[in-house]
Parts: sequence; structure tokens; C-alpha cells
Amino acid sequence: MDPRPRIAAVVLAGGTAVRLGGVDKASVELDGRTLLEHALDALVDAEEVVVVMPASVPTSRPVTVTREDPPHGGPVAGLLAGTDALVRPADLLVVLAVDMPWVTPATVRRLREAATGRDGAFLVDDEATRQLAGVLDGPRLAAVSPSLEGRHGMPLHRLLESLDLATVPARGREARDVDTWEDLREGRGEDSGELGPDHPA
Repeated sequence: MDPRPRIAAVVLAGGTAVRLGGVDKASVELDGRTLLEHALDALVDAEEVVVVMPASVPTSRPVTVTREDPPHGGPVAGLLAGTDALVRPADLLVVLAVDMPWVTPATVRRLREAATGRDGAFLVDDEATRQLAGVLDGPRLAAVSPSLEGRHGMPLHRLLESLDLATVPARGREARDVDTWEDLREGRGEDSGELGPDHPA
């Protein structure tokens, strides 16, 4: 692979956020910044970023917004809708769920290092469970991608099962995500209190 590959990223922000009362996760704030901005911080090395989400959220850097069709097709449908929306194919594709605000540029660089000579690498938690934070060889991903009809509802492990993927153990809070208001409270270091008008009573 070229020593200076073209790096692009897909941020997955199209989930239903049921446990957050259906609130758009990308716009939820942590430490005064949206979860989407935290994700973009981690992707500083990406030349191009596509965000898969139902509606645009203001960002500090240019991004392309797209959505899987039909909506709510799961991570595979979202990931591949994101790659389809890239202006140019990526040599190396970073995939990151918007609700993982403790993933940093250093996390992504560890993933890139672990993926050297392989088809990619993914972050895993303390139980060795794969998280939605990883890097993939762009051509290899394209080679295993199903047709549009086969993407909706496809499990991510099935898409990736034929790929040679490294695992990268999470450090600190890297593998934590924000699925509930309690997760957000803990992330803010709060023990109690209101989270704003959208917080369900």
C-alpha cells in the first residue's frame, strides 16, 4: 500500500437512539460540544468525512451528509452508504459510531498501525467485543460489499467475516458509548441533575 494512503472516514449517526427517547445522537452535547464534533476530532487525519444521519447538524469542518436507503438499515447499510458518497475512493477507511466520544486521534492511529499488512483493525473492549470504531482497507471492503438489495439489516460481522482484521484493546474510556442519559451523565461526571428539556422525565 502507498505509504501515504488516501484516508477517508464514515461516521455512523443514523441509529434510532431508542434509549435516549429518539433524540438525534449527533446533536447531543457532552462538555459543551456535540457528539458529532467529538467524532470529527478523532478523524483529524481523514481527508474526507461522510456522516450518515437523517438531518444535518452544524459542524466545524466540511462533511458530506448522506443516509442509507431505506433508512434504519443497520451499520452495514450505513457504512456502505457512506462509502458510496465519498468523492474519491479511499485507500484506508475509518469507520466510527457517533456515540463514542472518547475515541481520539491517537486511538485511530493505533488502529491504523495495527492494520498494517492486513485488511483492517477494530477496537475491542475488555471482553474482546468488537466496537464500531475501526479502519478498513478500502479496496478489500469494496470487494466484499454486497449489492444494494443485500445491505439492509445485514450484520456487520457477516460483512467482515472474510477479512483479516486485527483487534486493538481499548484504553481508558475509548470503548464506552453513549446509549442512555445515564451514560451521558457519567460522561459529564455528574451524579444527578437535569440534562435539559429533551431529557425524559
